[in-house]
Amino acid sequence: MGVNIHDTELLIQFRDPGTKEMAFTAIIKKYQEKLYWHVRRMVVEHEDANDVLQNVFIRIWNGLENFREDSQLYTWLYRIATNESLSFLEQQKKKSTLPLSDMESGLSNKIQADKFFDPNKLEWKLQLAIQQLPEKQRVVFSLRYYDEMPYEEMSRVLDTSEGALKASYHHAVKKIEDYIVNH
Repeated sequence: MGVNIHDTELLIQFRDPGTKEMAFTAIIKKYQEKLYWHVRRMVVEHEDANDVLQNVFIRIWNGLENFREDSQLYTWLYRIATNESLSFLEQQKKKSTLPLSDMESGLSNKIQADKFFDPNKLEWKLQLAIQQLPEKQRVVFSLRYYDEMPYEEMSRVLDTSEGALKASYHHAVKKIEDYIVNH
């Protein structure tokens, strides 16, 4: 079963008890890598990203039956992945006795602890700069910069107006530029 099967076909197969599991597997194969990196950019650590992704897959399995196709499948999947990532970060904050600023520098410390970390490389500076952003800006920046998602699509994923998203992205870029210039 190829990854190139159209989403509509996969959804039809998912609704048939005889092909449900096969269709679910195909959907996961098709979107797993994109969703993994979307989650990973928000939660930083590989293990955390895998945990969040497992929850995302469970939510997809449980919710796909009721997916109304009023948006594209990947928009719906990204919405679930975004919400699960934000919930995970929220839980981390509640568990943590550290003030928020310490927790955010904790994410930066995780990046710096990576064995491939090189503070002189722009890619690493970018990662550190992204961690300084408020969560919502981080999501918007990630979807636009890495996933090249159009604002119209993003608006459906995040349930926010295109204007607000453009402003958010603009602020994120400005903060990232300032961070990179000054570090």
